[in-house]
Amino acid sequence: MTAVGRVSLVGAGPGDPGLLTVRGRRCLEEADVVIYDNLSNPALLTDARQGAEIIFTGKHGEGVRLSQAEISALVVDRALAGHWVVRLKGGDPFVFGRGGEEALECVRAGIPFEVVPGVTSAVAAPAYAGIPLTHRDYASTVTFVTGHESAKGDAGRSVPWDALAREGGTLVLFMSVLQLGENLRQLLAHGMDPTTPAAAIRWGTTARQEVVSGTLATLPELVAARRLRPPAVIVIGHVVGLGADLRWYEQRPLFGRRIVVTRPVHQVRAFAKLLEDRGAEVVPMPTIATVAPVSWSETDAALARLGDYAWLVLTSQNGVEAFFARLRETGRDVRALHGVGIAAIGPQTRAAIEARGLQVALTPDTYRAEAVAAALIEAGIAGRRVLLARAAVARTILPEQLTAAGASVDDVPLYRAVLPEVPEGLRALFAGSGKPDLVTFTSSSTVTNFARLFGDRPLTEVLRGVAVGCIGPITAATAREHGLHVDVEPASYTVPAFSAAIEQFLTDDATA
Repeated sequence: MTAVGRVSLVGAGPGDPGLLTVRGRRCLEEADVVIYDNLSNPALLTDARQGAEIIFTGKHGEGVRLSQAEISALVVDRALAGHWVVRLKGGDPFVFGRGGEEALECVRAGIPFEVVPGVTSAVAAPAYAGIPLTHRDYASTVTFVTGHESAKGDAGRSVPWDALAREGGTLVLFMSVLQLGENLRQLLAHGMDPTTPAAAIRWGTTARQEVVSGTLATLPELVAARRLRPPAVIVIGHVVGLGADLRWYEQRPLFGRRIVVTRPVHQVRAFAKLLEDRGAEVVPMPTIATVAPVSWSETDAALARLGDYAWLVLTSQNGVEAFFARLRETGRDVRALHGVGIAAIGPQTRAAIEARGLQVALTPDTYRAEAVAAALIEAGIAGRRVLLARAAVARTILPEQLTAAGASVDDVPLYRAVLPEVPEGLRALFAGSGKPDLVTFTSSSTVTNFARLFGDRPLTEVLRGVAVGCIGPITAATAREHGLHVDVEPASYTVPAFSAAIEQFLTDDATA
């Protein structure tokens, strides 16, 4: 008999992936099944382990949409089959998130569960709009209210509009946009001052954040004029007036920009941080995963005679990690490199090598294979042995040029670059009106694998209206082979330079 699994009700936060809790991320990384909905940022799915079952429960107005009963049944079914299920819920599971209903279903089915709190939009969206919910001069109480009452309509569940109108603190209304006129009419009818400041915040904490400010009397008309739709929270109270001075998120140069990063998952965060610190919303969409080569025989034979080589050439951070991992696995350490010169293709590869306590003898000024070959040839490579350790499938220009210069080259595989599983929710970003502003490519493989995600659909169609950034000329050439126009290509082929070039392009575009 299959042992019962367990359920983690995980708060996904309000939209900014950086607001997911550490515990929430650990659950995602280890769970067997992840069930998510439209209010959970699909970027969080990159934290799920490879092989996990990813289930989308749908969104309002289009395509699949499971009912609450169907979602609960799905959670219970997977847990009873022995799986660890993460139910990823926007905001906090127990703050107007129906997490209590799903937890009760677990109790009834005898399934162990936990609740991992999340940052609720009621707190985060106002904060990102510069609205403090409390301030000793304006509000000492905060009330969270549903603007959409239970269909059961019991008197005990009805909203006490009369008490709320008298409260005098800050009110935050959930699920109120479609009933905004009626909700605010109730407050006015029960005596709240019509000049009380009020704001609607849609998609708070994301690149799509939109803030509409007015008063209790004017906000419904302003929201209607902007055609504001859910999801949004409404904030009512004198603290709203502070937003004009305390707006911080919208002041960042890349605010409102959504950028897709296609680097391998373990390399996304350093790049993402540079962009996020400037206000961008970064969507990780790794199109490369590294796995072991089909055979280690050639590589292990080379490692066994490392002392015979004059040069070791490493061409990527992935290669550095794989090389030293295999060195350890074969019972060796850095002492085996005594007397071997080390060449690195660029500063990031160099930094990864030097982090292991080794000196890099050669790094060309131009970070590409041709420059490495030229530098080695200038150093005197004729008649000497070179170990070129890199991806299983790579450009042939480097070994060809070294061999032509009289070197004896062993080109051995350290890893294979494969296409990882990419959740449908991420691919869906390139459909409809919610497309990102820019997609970034940091190698030819990221371009090629990105194209594979969309089958026969040409990239020119997938990326219509989306700017394209490439870290260097080789990557850019591959993008152009797919018919793409490359909008951003830094002069220096590094991630910091790439990030700076992206900011320059997008800020210039905004002022054009």
